[in-house]
Amino acid sequence: MKVLLADDDTFHVELTTYALRRCGIQVISVTDGQQALRRFERDKPDLVLLDVTLPKVDGYEVCRRIRDRSSTPVIMLTARSTDDDVIRGLHLGADDYVPKPFSPRQLVARMEAAMRRCRTSALERSLGLVQVGGLEIDVDSHQVKKDGEVVSLTPIEFRILHLLAMNPGRVIPFARLLEYGWGINSDDPSLIRSHVYQIRRKLKLPKWGPGSIRSVSGVGYSLVLDR
Repeated sequence: MKVLLADDDTFHVELTTYALRRCGIQVISVTDGQQALRRFERDKPDLVLLDVTLPKVDGYEVCRRIRDRSSTPVIMLTARSTDDDVIRGLHLGADDYVPKPFSPRQLVARMEAAMRRCRTSALERSLGLVQVGGLEIDVDSHQVKKDGEVVSLTPIEFRILHLLAMNPGRVIPFARLLEYGWGINSDDPSLIRSHVYQIRRKLKLPKWGPGSIRSVSGVGYSLVLDR
C-alpha cells in the first residue's frame, strides 16, 4: 500500500512514518497542503492521511479537491475533534476522522477498513440502477437524483443510501451499514448518525412517514416505503 501523509508536525510525521513502514506500508510525507496536492497528482497514492491544520492550503480544502477528482480514501488526522469539525470533514468527502493522539495499531486498522470499503466499489458497479419512489441511484455514474434533480452526496453517504434503497422497508442493522460504508466490523451507530443527517438534509427527506429514513433505536435504519 502507498500512502500520502500530509502533516506539518515533523515529530508526528516521523513517528507515524516509522510505524507505518514497519507494517510494510510505503509512505510519502509532505508538510503543507500545496505539496499534498502536487504529490497526490504525481504519485497516485492508495490512501491519504491528512491533517486539518496544514499551511498554505488547509486539510479541508485539500480533501475537497481530492474528492472532486478521485475516490481515493482520505482519513483526516487532527486534534480538532468537535462534532462540527468531524461533520465538516465527512461532508467534504473524508472516509474517516481519527483524533490525535492515536495508536499506530488503531490508525492501521482504520486504513485497512477504508481500503476494504474502497474495494466494495466493484460490487457497486455490478448492481446498476436502483429506483425507489422519487429516488434514482445510478451506481455506474455514482449519481443520485431526487424527483429528477441531481443531488451531490459524498462516497460514504452514497453507499449508505444505496444499501437502504436496495432494501426498502427493511431495517438495516448498524453493523451492516458500517461494513458496507466503511468496511469495519462494528455495531456502533455514532459513526453513522452524521451521514444519515446529511443524506436527509441534502435530499430534503421528510422527518417521518413515506420517503423518510427511519431510525430504529438500538437496531439500525430503514428507508420507509410509500404506502
